[in-house]
Amino acid sequence: MNALKKRIALSDYSKLTKYLFKWLSLAIVSGILVGSASALLLVSLVWATNTRESNTWIIWLLPLGGLAVGLMYQYWGKSVVKGNNQLIDELHSPKNIIPFKMAPLIYIGTVITHLFGGSAGREGTAVQMGGAIVDQFSKLLKLNKDDRKILIIMGISAGFASVFGTPLAGAIFALEVLIIGRMRYDAIVPSFLAAVVADFTCTAWGVPHTHYHIDVVPLMSTIGFFTAIVSGVIFGVVSTFFSKGIHRFQDLANKIKYAPLRPFFGGLILAVAVYLMGTTKYIGLGIPTIVEAFETPLPSYDFFIKIVLTTFTIGVGFKGGEVTPLFFIGATLGNALALFLPLPMALLAGMGFVAVFSGATNTPIACTVMGIELFGIEAGVFIAIACVTAYLFSGNTGIYSSQIIGSAKSDSLNYTKGKSLKEL
Repeated sequence: MNALKKRIALSDYSKLTKYLFKWLSLAIVSGILVGSASALLLVSLVWATNTRESNTWIIWLLPLGGLAVGLMYQYWGKSVVKGNNQLIDELHSPKNIIPFKMAPLIYIGTVITHLFGGSAGREGTAVQMGGAIVDQFSKLLKLNKDDRKILIIMGISAGFASVFGTPLAGAIFALEVLIIGRMRYDAIVPSFLAAVVADFTCTAWGVPHTHYHIDVVPLMSTIGFFTAIVSGVIFGVVSTFFSKGIHRFQDLANKIKYAPLRPFFGGLILAVAVYLMGTTKYIGLGIPTIVEAFETPLPSYDFFIKIVLTTFTIGVGFKGGEVTPLFFIGATLGNALALFLPLPMALLAGMGFVAVFSGATNTPIACTVMGIELFGIEAGVFIAIACVTAYLFSGNTGIYSSQIIGSAKSDSLNYTKGKSLKEL
């Protein structure tokens, strides 16, 4: 009997070892490829930003940049135009291999958007590049549907982790973003392995990530506890404005029947808006302003302007991610809340940085971990409270309309389990 148990145990360990070797091998290859792609993206965006800021007249070419992006997707990218939502759809209902052209198209579109002055991010680009790159192995290795899902999750985690330098958050984000209220534990090992390898690869290329610092974190108190909840409510409500804003501008833009003209006219409006504002702080990634939000008081309206410009930029058809603008919105909103709430300015900026992101993406665990990775464990409790509260108060909204509801955030919300946000 003991010999039989021993053979069974050895058999189990043999299977687990094969499983680990299989996904470790794929994680190394995927991580190196996606991490290198993220490094290229980050270097390209630095070049685009520096070029634009040194030659601000180039912003007047934003309509032509928008037309170029529109034409590119009209004639070559109709099969990949759904972007991040296409990755999520394939994970829910696997059908076709994601075309590799998604990677170069989103890369070129994002660089053009930033070069000429659109307000967008980079996460969506890295995630789409990651998903498109790794899914090519599904056909090459003849993977079944379940393995293919795990592979796409690896692409998402690798892209997210390497573009932000947060491997733990990237791995969890890929597991959490698919279904609201559920997490894919069957892919946890591959997701973490790919995220770590991709982050290491991006760093090995010598590409730096922005560092943020929270100087003072007070001990948790009754006042601090309830202040964190109140701030989380505000962050969650603001995240709904962002999510709904993108969809509203998309609906308005869709009234223009010829798709390439949407970013053309949108680019014209953006260029005029930037000229009238007399500043470029609200376009592009906005990283200098994000860093500043941790250090000095900023105008209380900064977050609102960024919401309008980013939702408009994405809504009319320019390319890029939404997450870095969400960081901008959250950090500047937290900075403004320091005028009214009894917590340090830098702490509120850090809480907003990840909490608005949490509400907009419905990923509170990933955002909490990201906050800890970026700002340190000392702020962890405040960050967690803000993130989960923002998640609750974002309701049935989100920037990824293909997310499926796995469980309700609250019994008070109307929802149907298994439906996507776009079906509500």
